[in-house]
Amino acid sequence: MGFFDTLSSKGNSKDVAKERLRSILVQDRTNVYPQYLDMIKNDIVKVISDYIEIDPDGLEIKIANIVRSSDNANIPELVANVPIKRMKNIGR
Repeated sequence: MGFFDTLSSKGNSKDVAKERLRSILVQDRTNVYPQYLDMIKNDIVKVISDYIEIDPDGLEIKIANIVRSSDNANIPELVANVPIKRMKNIGR
């Protein structure tokens, strides 16, 4: 799944276009490219899969801007939505 696959979402076309543009602008400002996000996604899947059974096709990784409340600065944030199938029982 590539960067543009993660941007596909349901909703009206205006909202979808607005979200895509926002994501592209944030990535451009943080120098994060689709290939880099794919590498991060693959690493997250490897690490989490040791502990949790997940649905890797449903994993969404994106860079978003948040406004820090202390000084109203815009800062990038890595957002990961990880669909969990079940927790693994690892030798307790």
